[in-house]
Amino acid sequence: MSAAPPPDPARRCAVLGSPIEHSLSPVLHQSAYAKLGLDWSYGRYEVTEPELPGFVAGLDPSWRGLSLTMPLKVAALGLGKVDELAALVGAANTVVLDPGGNRVYNTDVGGLVSAVVGAGAERVDRVTILGAGATARSSLVSAARLGASRVRVVARTPAKAERLRPLAESLGVELEVADWLAPLPVADLVVSTVTAGSADDRADEIAASGAVVFDAIYDPWPTPLAEAAKAAGRTVLSGLDLLVGQAVLQVELMTGRQVEPAVLMSAGRTALGRAGPA
Repeated sequence: MSAAPPPDPARRCAVLGSPIEHSLSPVLHQSAYAKLGLDWSYGRYEVTEPELPGFVAGLDPSWRGLSLTMPLKVAALGLGKVDELAALVGAANTVVLDPGGNRVYNTDVGGLVSAVVGAGAERVDRVTILGAGATARSSLVSAARLGASRVRVVARTPAKAERLRPLAESLGVELEVADWLAPLPVADLVVSTVTAGSADDRADEIAASGAVVFDAIYDPWPTPLAEAAKAAGRTVLSGLDLLVGQAVLQVELMTGRQVEPAVLMSAGRTALGRAGPA
């Protein structure tokens, strides 16, 4: 009779960023470890960009992975061998720690794609992105992966949105840049990457323009945009859908094991005090 395989060794992972105290990542990752029967821990650390290299250099071999949030996603590209997708986006949110060489990934793109596909929109053609900040870049790549041929970026500073044009061209996507007050065309997917309150004055118009409306905010929820989209009969996705999607991919990269998104979603909703769908 063969002996039982030894248990997986305890490992440490964490999310880094600044500010970090309100991050839901520990809740999501710990729920995955519990489901998978792993004796792993996942913490959160306040780390600024200048502090990042020293923090990573000081980690012992028990550490397996890091999640990176703002303002560390660009600096993370210098922490190891960069995955092709992370290089394309120009930002990373995941580092798998390995004595043989750290590996750097972007799971934000896959997280948004999985959220949209999970909502029933397996392919989109026309996409509107609100905002031209860091999240807009990964959203553009996500749109391309969902099959978009045309993407309109609506921004208060159109010149900032123009910086996305080389990326759009490399993806084979036709990019249109519009001022914030420009009329919104009908789209298969609307992605709002703007800060809380920024889209409130156009919530009804934005909601009416998209079949699927994704608002990157997850707390407080629902936002005026989400409420307007729901009232208009649109499919609504929140930042929690993205957070769960990218975390599921991180868990697989760090542990080599797969976990159902529903496990993390349930934990996230409980932590936010929500009983129903996000």
